[in-house]
Parts: sequence; C-alpha cells; structure tokens
Amino acid sequence: MSQPRQIKQPGPASPERIVAVEGRGRAITLTLEAGRLLVETLAEGFMAQGFAGGTVDMAGVVLSPCAYVMPALSKTGENAAFYSDIFRPAHAVTIDQGQMSLGRRDGQAFFHCHALWQEQDGLTHGGHLMPDETRVAHAITVQAYGVDGAIFEANPDPETNFKLFGPVSEPDHGSLAMQRCFALRLRPNQDFHAALEGFCRDHAISNALVYGGVGSTIEARFDDGRSIRNFATEVFINHGKVAPDATGGLVAHLDVGLVDYQGQTATGLLLRGDNPVLMTFELVLAQID
Repeated sequence: MSQPRQIKQPGPASPERIVAVEGRGRAITLTLEAGRLLVETLAEGFMAQGFAGGTVDMAGVVLSPCAYVMPALSKTGENAAFYSDIFRPAHAVTIDQGQMSLGRRDGQAFFHCHALWQEQDGLTHGGHLMPDETRVAHAITVQAYGVDGAIFEANPDPETNFKLFGPVSEPDHGSLAMQRCFALRLRPNQDFHAALEGFCRDHAISNALVYGGVGSTIEARFDDGRSIRNFATEVFINHGKVAPDATGGLVAHLDVGLVDYQGQTATGLLLRGDNPVLMTFELVLAQID
C-alpha cells in the first residue's frame, strides 16, 4: 500500500474530523416535475413527505438546461483546489449515475450533486451541477432518502476556505421515519474507509447502508488496480455499506463514480485504506441492524 496522501489546506484543521448529527430517516420516492428548477421540485417533494432534505439517486434524470463545473487547480492559492469555468451543454443530458445531498444555503433550498452522463460527442462527461441553472426536462420518479432531525447546511469552512455542506440539527418535520441514521461530513486528509468504520464502531453500529455520498478524494485507487493520479476529483457513492467481515470486523465497501480535473472519468469499488478525503465528503449512514 502506498504512503498516505495529504494535501495542505489553507486554514487550520479542526480537531473534530467527522461532523455528525443523529436523526431518523427512510427510503422514499420523489416525482420530479418537467420544466422546474431541479432544486425546487426536489425540495417540494421532500417537504411533502415530512422532510427538509436528504439524499437523491440521480440515475435517469434528464436535464435541460444543464450547467456544471469540474474540479480544477487553484489559480490563487486561496484553496487547495478550485472549480473550472461553467459548462453549459447545448442539448439535454441524461444522468447515467450520480448522487445528491439536498439541504439549504443562505436560508434557501440548495443541493450538492456530482454525476456522470454522456453528451452528443459520445463521451462520458461529469461534474458538479449548478442548482440555479439546472432544470428537469422530463418528469421522472427517483429514489431518495429523507432525513428528519438533521439537514445539510452550507456554512463557511475555515480549513478549506470554502462554504461547504455539513450536518446541523433540524426540528422534526412530522415524517414517519423510524430508522436510526446519521448525517455525516468527513473533513480532509483522513482515509475514507477508516473514517466510516471507526464511526460505526464508536456508535455501536454493526451494519449500515450509505445513502447519497458527495465529495472529493485525493486521487483515487480502485480495488482492481486502476488509479486516478490527478489529485483533484469530484466523487459520488453509487453504493456503499459498512458490514462485518468473516472475522467480525467492520469493513466499508464504497462503489463510486468520479471525474478529475482533466475530465477523466472512472467508476468502481474503491480500494480500502488508500483513498483520503480531499476537501469534504457528506453522506447519510443508516443503521440496518
């Protein structure tokens, strides 16, 4: 295994490396209305089922117009990495795979979404969708996970010098959710798998599913030997779980998609123990035992 990769951030590191808020949640379906801003129709759908926010599986959603950015190198040094200029595809795009965290920013509904799709050039593209410019082209029902008692909220983060989603407590909205869950944010320069496994041990969780999962890693190593060597990535978790292995020890399994700052995309199962967080990673961890 290679030596742990680290990226120096511009601000001081908080001693709290995992930010967590416990809540209750359940899997739900949401219908997205054609012609609506994606963020608005999603927020209304969550609220109608008694949730202020949660996570969304974006597979199959058709967007037009669509606006997105990719990861990029920092030009000023004020951040360890930054964003590209905004891309606006001329035609509708259909999301092949992607995940979203739906929460709020500046008191309004907001989302953090990374996804992959094909464009008319026949190539797979990917990036970070822009909430204020992205609309639903065709009505569709999507799989989601609603969280009561917690919400992802964008707040200034001194360590990375970004305004980032992190979990905060939220009054119950009257949902019927019964499943114990945690809204989590992982801070930079810690191993992704080890952080989730350690959190589960510390909170007496022996079996859990990951819902959503949006963030970045320092490069990427896959369990089949493939690697992404460009350090700035935009990553989402297609499928994730933390479960006991044959010896009873907790093991995280994280199947992801990503795009790096040169536009290279990849999907697959991350190699355990060799994928540190770059800027952030937020997700919902739901106890299933």
